[in-house]
Amino acid sequence: MPSHRQQRVSELLQQELSILIPELTDPRLADALVIVTRVDVSPDLHNARVYVEHALAAKDSPGVLAALMHAETFLRKALVENLDLRVVPHLTFTVDETTARARRVDEILERIAQQGPTPDTEKHEPNDTE
Repeated sequence: MPSHRQQRVSELLQQELSILIPELTDPRLADALVIVTRVDVSPDLHNARVYVEHALAAKDSPGVLAALMHAETFLRKALVENLDLRVVPHLTFTVDETTARARRVDEILERIAQQGPTPDTEKHEPNDTE
C-alpha cells in the first residue's frame, strides 16, 4: 500500500504531466491526444511509472512511448521548476490498457446478452398425468 507521501507525489505528478504532455511538439504525438491516467511512484520517490492513453491505433503505441521517453529530460526539468519536490523521479511511460480491456469485456457481455437465454440442457421428464 502506498504511503501518504507517495500518493501525494503521484497526484502532483499526474496533474502537472497532464498539463505538460499536451504541449510537447514531437510529430509522433501530433494526433495522439495523450492523457495521463495515473502515476505510480516508488517508495523511495526516485522512480515513477506514468500510465497514459492515446487516441491513435494500438500499433502506434511504441512511437508514442518513444516520443514520451525522448521528452523525459524536458518533462523532468519542467517538473523541477513547477513543483516543490526534493527529488523529481525518473519517468517511465506505459500505455494504460485498462479502458481497452473494459471495452472488450463489455463487447463480450453484449454478445452474450444478444444470444439470448440458453436452452435447458436437462432432459425433460414427463409428468405423471400424461
